[in-house]
Amino acid sequence: MNKLATMMIISGMAALAASCQYAPKGEEPAFKYTIDSFADLKVMRYQIPGWENLSLQQKEYAYYLAEAAKYGRDILWDQNCKDNLRVRHAVEAILEADGMDTQTPEYQDFLVYAKRLFFSNGMHHHYAEDKFFPACSQEYFASLLEAAGVQDEGLLDIIYNPSIYPQRRSTETSGDLVQLSAVNFYEGVTREEVENYYNKMVDKNDPTPISYGLNTKVVKGADGKVYELPWKIGGIYSPALEKICEQLAKAREVAENDIQKKALGLLIDYYNTGDLKLWDAFNIEWVKDTIGTVDFINGFIEDYNDPLGRKASWEGYVNIKDFEASKRTEILSANAQWFEDNSPVDPRFKKKTVKGISAKVINAVCLAGDSYPSTPIGINLPNADWIRKEHGSKSVTIANITHTYDLAAQEMPTSTLREFAYNKKEVELAQKWGTLADEIHTDLHECLGHGSGQLLPGVSTTAMGEYASALEEARADLFGLYYTADPKMVELGIMPDPEAYKAEYANYIRNGLMVQFTRVELGRPNTEAHMQNRKLIAEWCYEKGAKDKVIVKKVKNGKTYFVVNDYVKLRALFAELLSEIQRIKSEGDYEAGKALIEKYAVNIDPQLHKEVLERYKALNLKPYGGFVNPEIRPVYNADGVITDYEPVYTDDYLGQMLLYGKKYGTL
Repeated sequence: MNKLATMMIISGMAALAASCQYAPKGEEPAFKYTIDSFADLKVMRYQIPGWENLSLQQKEYAYYLAEAAKYGRDILWDQNCKDNLRVRHAVEAILEADGMDTQTPEYQDFLVYAKRLFFSNGMHHHYAEDKFFPACSQEYFASLLEAAGVQDEGLLDIIYNPSIYPQRRSTETSGDLVQLSAVNFYEGVTREEVENYYNKMVDKNDPTPISYGLNTKVVKGADGKVYELPWKIGGIYSPALEKICEQLAKAREVAENDIQKKALGLLIDYYNTGDLKLWDAFNIEWVKDTIGTVDFINGFIEDYNDPLGRKASWEGYVNIKDFEASKRTEILSANAQWFEDNSPVDPRFKKKTVKGISAKVINAVCLAGDSYPSTPIGINLPNADWIRKEHGSKSVTIANITHTYDLAAQEMPTSTLREFAYNKKEVELAQKWGTLADEIHTDLHECLGHGSGQLLPGVSTTAMGEYASALEEARADLFGLYYTADPKMVELGIMPDPEAYKAEYANYIRNGLMVQFTRVELGRPNTEAHMQNRKLIAEWCYEKGAKDKVIVKKVKNGKTYFVVNDYVKLRALFAELLSEIQRIKSEGDYEAGKALIEKYAVNIDPQLHKEVLERYKALNLKPYGGFVNPEIRPVYNADGVITDYEPVYTDDYLGQMLLYGKKYGTL
């Protein structure tokens, strides 16, 4: 980026920068992590440990990658629902309009809606996927639109009508999932038409298949034929992708090594052509880069939001390696073949040779797209099964994000642990080993779990359809749970005590059977893939272990608790379920996968659910968290030369959202 363009951007950031404070180079108690809370959400800010140790070139590289990531924001909004950007632009106009009486209760209700809209990248809850509504009246919202000079043109009906776009990704058990979902991946087509379209296209005998449909919208033309519209430069999302490529090209000029430069070149070519073979070539090259300090994710990646598990949401991430913390994951990577060989699954479904699994602990620099404001704490990519098998994968655990969650929790006077743990012994176990055991489980899940196993020849990666995401997360979680308790973990020096794993087992069962339901509205089913995964595992083990009292339901002072009574037998149950889910995925057994999800993962006992919500409400906590990004700001000397890039830590959530709308809005 030339100096003039950079200075123009900095001047546009003036209002935001005025409300920011600089992060201390060392940890200081004065740094406040939670900066906003509303509805069922809290917003935090994270620091970037190790930033000051980067070279100027590495900082510049991270800066351009972060700019590229943020330019993808509008893509995700449009993917989530085709009217999301219209609603956001109207809300932004109201927030920026002069003369509004912002102190009235109804305006405050509108403000909460605006914050929820930004948090969810659209009109649907970021986790539950149901549409949410303003608490202020429709008439009041109409007055705000008029005062801001915004024409209604059906906006109020879109915002307030519960029958319009009721769910982002439909979870209805009857009806057409494609037509019932608000996501903007399909238009004018049915599920049957989409599946027939791809069934004719997919070559099941191809050992290196592209991810058919990953980066397109499927529509029906006036002639009645079904076809795809690509997300590429010159196609859908072209203005955003042009900006992304412009920043990626600048990043390429200052990359750390030739592998990064080649990978970025392939990514730019892919965005220009939409050619999924180039996407695969990029991922193969990206996996090779295990030596760089700065790394990134940029593209149409995860298919969780697609009811058919085929279309990918846009996502961006920039990070730097935590070298000290990565020693643990490097040990896991080095022993990947041992874990694969000793996995409790059918030998037919094991990789004979595990290739290229690299794992590290990272610190986030920028979250974007489907990772902003709410972000995962671990990532394993690429998703193509054949690339993972032949070329390997990258797994990361995001240290500064988990660190922020812990420190933000310490700012609160109450905790779910004390409320839902059965006794003092459970609390002490969690306090002693809980954080470490959970991090190790995450490492195993991301580093080895997702990369384990293999499909049988001819089995498609989309064979599990709408159940694919929950089953895959369950498979990786079970792999991690099984090995968390293995003596090998102590032998390798990863687990410090043979009993430490019990903290993770107890917490996982508590969460899967109770605590996570604080995130679900009473009377609603459990629909999010990761939550379904946890409920499936916990419910299945509770049922299968009932005879041996492996997990015991107890009632104390009128409150329900679930207590692990036999940790050894629980581990055996984890092994049994892992073996079955690996078989289901490897053989493409759709009906068996469907049966598991629908029996164990979806329906919540209403009485237990009511109790959980009442107990949680009394704690005055927020079940969901997300983040604002640090702003990476160039520093100039007296001659106008950039001498550094420094992170600026904003405490203004709404300010960052409005800034991003102005600076990175393209669609």
